[in-house]
Amino acid sequence: MAERVFSGIQPSGVIHIGNYIGAIKNWVSIIDSYDCIFCVVDYHAITVGYTPSELRERILETAKTLIASGIDPDKCTIFVQSRVPEHTELTWILNAVTPVSDLERMTQYKDKKLQNMDNINTGLLTYPILMASDILLYKTNAVPVGDDQAQHLEFTREMARRFNSRFGDTFLEPKTLLGEATRIKGLDGNTKMSKSLNNYIALMEEKEDIWKKLKVAVTDPARKRRTDPGNPYICNIFSLHRMFSSEEELGFVEKGCKTAEIGCIECKQILAKNINDTVSPLRDKMRELDRNTDYVMDVLEEGRKTCSRLAGATMEEVREKIGVIY
Repeated sequence: MAERVFSGIQPSGVIHIGNYIGAIKNWVSIIDSYDCIFCVVDYHAITVGYTPSELRERILETAKTLIASGIDPDKCTIFVQSRVPEHTELTWILNAVTPVSDLERMTQYKDKKLQNMDNINTGLLTYPILMASDILLYKTNAVPVGDDQAQHLEFTREMARRFNSRFGDTFLEPKTLLGEATRIKGLDGNTKMSKSLNNYIALMEEKEDIWKKLKVAVTDPARKRRTDPGNPYICNIFSLHRMFSSEEELGFVEKGCKTAEIGCIECKQILAKNINDTVSPLRDKMRELDRNTDYVMDVLEEGRKTCSRLAGATMEEVREKIGVIY
């Protein structure tokens, strides 16, 4: 049997090209080689401020975006986290074997505390335990993660070791699957692409809006005039070319920037065309799914059934191991 892969995506906002290149495109590339389970992790999304009605819409929009992006339900499993209650049951059990000090050391917790000073809830602290439960529940062999999630996956492996040591072999220690692009910078050129920082291009962005955003994106600060040569290796637009442009175009842009044979506007125009060429079929598929919501709901229900069966079997084993079955 193929090794099992698990990964999740939050329905916390617009899915942008950074999410696509950094995660979803990698998922699409592995669905023929692994037994893949992809989850809309809605319980992770409630640790920050949100509106219930908007969350409901985003859960479905996230599922549609995954399918439109090439996550084929005939080749993998797609489901919504909250529909399988074993995720939170296992989280509670793992809470009881996790030192608080381990959680307080997590980099993402420190970052989220700074971002949510008016809402430092317990969920922000125990977030890694829920993530570990998501993964361990399905006896996962491997997890495709970006470098910003590497600490969480190591925490998951430690959780498996700790539980197995105390109660007997139960969970696998999942390995890491890293894609070609693990981190995509935003249009400001400084930080990770993010909706909250407004430095993103949405995956389903229309052609005109892609150009509006790229037109004002930050480039090499040394190129103050059209005739100034630049350094493409420090320019975020060039890094995006690596993701969306052909080798021939990449060579043309690299040489043109270094010699000032092309300006930043021409460089951005080439990139805008290539991004649009990539996302245009995805937009078309998304519109088709917008007209067929029942299909998406059926996909999620089939995913729930599959994952409930797998998660139920794991939890029967866990309950027996910890002594609550008598």
